[in-house]
Amino acid sequence: MMLVAPQTASSSVLALSWLDLAFAGALVIVAMAISAWQRLGLARGFAIGAVRAVVQLVAVGYVLTYLIATRRWYLVLLTLLVMLVAATKTATDRQKRGRAKLFVISGTAMLIGAGVTLAYVDVIVLRLHPWYDPQYLIPLFGMIIGNAMNGAALAADRLNSEMELRRGEVEAYLALGASPARASAEAVRRALVAAIMPTLNMLMVVGLVSLPGMMTGQIIGGSSPLTAVRYQIVVVFMLAGAVAMTSVVVALWYRGTFFTAAEQLVSR
Repeated sequence: MMLVAPQTASSSVLALSWLDLAFAGALVIVAMAISAWQRLGLARGFAIGAVRAVVQLVAVGYVLTYLIATRRWYLVLLTLLVMLVAATKTATDRQKRGRAKLFVISGTAMLIGAGVTLAYVDVIVLRLHPWYDPQYLIPLFGMIIGNAMNGAALAADRLNSEMELRRGEVEAYLALGASPARASAEAVRRALVAAIMPTLNMLMVVGLVSLPGMMTGQIIGGSSPLTAVRYQIVVVFMLAGAVAMTSVVVALWYRGTFFTAAEQLVSR
C-alpha cells in the first residue's frame, strides 16, 4: 500500500516571495566575498552557479507542475532519460582518460543502478498507482541519479589514479602470470571504497548530524515528522543500493579499458 503523508495540526506552509529569495541570495554574495578576500578565484563560479540554480530550479518547477497535471507515462520516462543523460555527462566531463568510452560505461552503470533501485522502490516498497506517478517517481529518481552520478565519477577517477599509481605493481603481477582482474584487484577495491564511503558516512550520521533535504522539506510542508522519517529511511536505503550497484559496474567495466586484448597494460 502506498505511503500517504498525513498532515499535522499545523499544516500551514510559509509562502516565499521573490523578495525573500533575493534576501537568501545575499548568502551567495557572502561566499563570493570570501572567495575574493582569499583570492580563491571562485567568485565568478558562485555567481554563474547561483544564476543557473535559479533558472534550472524554476524551470524544473514548471515542468513538474505540467507532468503532474498531465500524468503521461511517456513524458515521465522521457524526463528520466534526460536526467540520466545529464548525470552521465556531468560524471564524465572532468575525466581525463577515455571520456567517450567512459560515457557509455557510466551511463549504463547508472541506468542499471538507478533503474533497478527505482523500479524496486516503485513496485515493492511504495507500490505506486499508477507506476509512473510523476509526483513520486521524478523526485525519487532525482535523488537516486544524483548520488549514483557521484559514485560513478568517484569510482572512475579513483580507479584511474590507482592504476597509474600501481602501474609497476600491476605489471609485476601480469609478468608472473596473473590475470588482469587479479593484477588490478587492489586498485578496484580502493576505487570502490572511495566511491561508496560517502554514502556509508551519510548512513552513519543521518538524523544525528544532518537532517536530509527530503525529510526537512516534508516537515516544513506540514507532514508529520514520523511520516517524514519513514520516507527518509526509504531514501537512504535506496541511495546505498544505487550507489553500490553503479560504482561496482563502473569499476569492473572501466578496469577492462586499462588492458589490451593480449592482457597487457595499455601504454600511457
